[in-house]
Amino acid sequence: MTTVNLTEQDFAGTIQDNEFVLVDFWASWCGPCRMFAPTYEAASAQHPEIVFAKVDTEAEPGLAAAADIRSIPTLMAFREGVLVFSQPGALPAAGLEQVISAVQGLDMAEVHAQVAAQKPGQ
Repeated sequence: MTTVNLTEQDFAGTIQDNEFVLVDFWASWCGPCRMFAPTYEAASAQHPEIVFAKVDTEAEPGLAAAADIRSIPTLMAFREGVLVFSQPGALPAAGLEQVISAVQGLDMAEVHAQVAAQKPGQ
């Protein structure tokens, strides 16, 4: 599967409608972003069960601000609509595979319980 470009209009729906979504926040002028792009693209071909998305921070400044992006590239992982990983910096292929494996191995019932426990009034 190739990567998909997300905008403010389709970001939330993509996160909610898919079990596992990785999002790469990047910009064309960013050297580390350009170095990470082939690694990210290769991983998308190896993991067709995961949505590999990209957000161009220059084209989508509102989305980048809403996601509190302070450094690019930043990789975020969402599982069952929950942000479970966020880290700035370009990852090597092995590092990206570690993130994917860790996110796939999460006990999502426990994650959802922790999220519910953190909500005020619960």
